[in-house]
Amino acid sequence: ALLFYTPRYLWKMWEGGKIQALQMDLHVSVMSPEDRKKKEEIMLEYLQMKLFHNNFWALRYYFCELLALINVVGQMFLMDRFFDGEFMRYGIEVINFSQTDQEDRVDPMIYIFPRMTKCTFFKYGLSGEVERHDSICILPLNIFNEKVYIFLWFWFIILAILTLLLVGYRMVILSSRKVRRALLKAHYGRLISDDDIDTIVMKSGIGDWFLLYMVGVNVDSRVYKEVFHQLAEYLEDRKSEQY
Repeated sequence: ALLFYTPRYLWKMWEGGKIQALQMDLHVSVMSPEDRKKKEEIMLEYLQMKLFHNNFWALRYYFCELLALINVVGQMFLMDRFFDGEFMRYGIEVINFSQTDQEDRVDPMIYIFPRMTKCTFFKYGLSGEVERHDSICILPLNIFNEKVYIFLWFWFIILAILTLLLVGYRMVILSSRKVRRALLKAHYGRLISDDDIDTIVMKSGIGDWFLLYMVGVNVDSRVYKEVFHQLAEYLEDRKSEQY
């Protein structure tokens, strides 16, 4: 449980409440125009000041997602070692068992979680002496454990596949400006002009893009539209000054 929580803990520590600070209650639609304008200016000033300084911040987020993948795969290997090499094929054998004819079935779960065992009971006999009796006992806890671990096997597999797809998706985002442009277009195309999207994608870093993308999820659409446009104009003016 601690290992699963580690990526989230690291990101909360590294993120430092940046998104929450930038939000400034701008996710609330009901606000006086003066307050909205003032907060827009504060947000825009911060984004301009931090341009090209957000890459490491974004990469640490992607690292946490990679760490989540490493964790779930590592958990499977740790569990496999704990069960003496039986966990990795546990789910597959259970599936095969359910598809086998009733006469030929050998339940694979009983090798890991035996349901019956030899027990020794002591009780007073007719002579008043303690007598020893050997019996067969049912282990109800193992009946429960086998269900828990078959669920964990499938859950780990699902998590590993989904996290692997997510990491691959992040790698595509990191390597392709076209994908970053398409994501902004898909989510905010109705609010923001194509020229502004092209300016942000082509003239800012991956960290700036990621921060803007996250801000858009957490603030009112009208505020986001204005801040995005103003930042795009700032980048255009900055380029003109360089030339």
